[in-house]
Amino acid sequence: MPTNAGKVFDEALALPADARIGLIEKLLTSLNLPIQPEIDRLWAEEAEQRFAQITHGETELIPADLVFHEIRSKYQK
Repeated sequence: MPTNAGKVFDEALALPADARIGLIEKLLTSLNLPIQPEIDRLWAEEAEQRFAQITHGETELIPADLVFHEIRSKYQK
């Protein structure tokens, strides 16, 4: 982190929680990221597509216990 950013960060940590939250919101807004309603819309669209794939038999469902078993087998070495 550049020196100026580190100084700003340290000063931000000294702010009360509500002021830090306001600062976070302003910084996030400055990044021009998709806003929450747009994110929600995209997730809903994705969920609908996945549901359609399942109901039309276009995808294979794998039981969770099998998935977790495979993960444990792979990483518990």
